[in-house]
Amino acid sequence: MDYPLILTPDDNDTFLVTSPDFPELTSFCETEEEAAGCGLSALLEAIAARIAHKDDIPDASHIPGAVRVQMPSLVAYKVLLYRQMRAKGVNKAKIARDMGCHLPQIDRLLDLNHASRLDVLDNAFRALGKDVELTLKDRAA
Repeated sequence: MDYPLILTPDDNDTFLVTSPDFPELTSFCETEEEAAGCGLSALLEAIAARIAHKDDIPDASHIPGAVRVQMPSLVAYKVLLYRQMRAKGVNKAKIARDMGCHLPQIDRLLDLNHASRLDVLDNAFRALGKDVELTLKDRAA
């Protein structure tokens, strides 16, 4: 999961960082090299806010020439879980019951700052009738 960032030179020798997929995402950086770092932080905040407000998380758009930021694997896993819960109309209480756990455990699974265990996330996907497959691909040269 990598999202595009748009860098716009500002009038004070900084760059405005925005995203076409998250209109609420706005950040600033000193250099183009810093854009991925500050953009990723802003992206994670935007995603966390959307989860908190029960809003959709869009697929990444493909914009030629845009800076792209790759979200951490654990965050991507949590976003996929959140999307599956929404797609199936399953709320946190239902998945907690299906997994035989308490609601705070589900809250942590959807908390981007919590270091959730992959086996617990796998169990949540299984409760939704899904299995997760990991694949590796070569990086573009």
